[in-house]
Amino acid sequence: MEITSKVEVIPPSFVVTNTYAGTVVYGPGGKYGPRIQMDLQLVLVHSGSMIVEIDGVPFSVPPESIALLKPGHEEMFHFNEKRDTWHRWIAVAVEPLLPDAAAYFESLPLYIPLTTRLNQLTNMLISLQNDGCSTGEEVVKALGRSALWLYVTEYLHLGLNHLKHPAVLLAVETIHERFGEDLNLKDLSQITGKTPEHMIRLFQRDEGVTPIQYLWQYRVKKGLELLRSTGLNIGEVAEQSGFKTSYHFARTIKRHTGLTPSEIRKEHYNKPYLSGANIPTIPVQD
Repeated sequence: MEITSKVEVIPPSFVVTNTYAGTVVYGPGGKYGPRIQMDLQLVLVHSGSMIVEIDGVPFSVPPESIALLKPGHEEMFHFNEKRDTWHRWIAVAVEPLLPDAAAYFESLPLYIPLTTRLNQLTNMLISLQNDGCSTGEEVVKALGRSALWLYVTEYLHLGLNHLKHPAVLLAVETIHERFGEDLNLKDLSQITGKTPEHMIRLFQRDEGVTPIQYLWQYRVKKGLELLRSTGLNIGEVAEQSGFKTSYHFARTIKRHTGLTPSEIRKEHYNKPYLSGANIPTIPVQD
């Protein structure tokens, strides 16, 4: 799938009236439709596959993808002929879209790769419904709106990342999940299946730093976030950020910000916290 990120970052406004999420498994050769799509609907294809005819034009949607269907179109679904197709969906009912909003959603791609975040949001919606939340409750409507914006966000990130090597993307995801652990270049090499030397070259090409420099950049960033937004003591912040000692943490923070951890905390004590604000670029790590 060719990725072109020409979508505006700031989308137009629209009003959500209700949201519903569901799950279904179609047997081999299953069909659904034809129907007129009334909502902005996300369809998460977990296994199998589907061909959806939109106004008579067939489009193939592979497994591990999420499709965005737009209101006003006639749809007919044909599911995998040889195996079951499991899909979930989030139907977001909206008031009639203004022309700019309709054009905005029409400009989005039919589908993108399914992401962990979109899966988690769907899980949350289904869980709320199972606990008795109605389709019109504010929290459910808000999650429906968030699902649409998350689709846009994931698409834009996909456009930014599609030129990066898959091993770099996997290593970055690992760092973001495990930065607090004793992670090293050998670990990242084993996870990605690339030699340490190859990983260094790939990171320098795609991120402008080595894998370990990226890891320490992220540790400093998360340490600053914890200093500014929690009441953890300095030792706890250091440990959760992946530093071996509070001394090493304090020395690193001082070197890159000019302030001690205590000074940073005092400076932000009565200020609104904005994640990612004023976080320096960390060029090297000893």
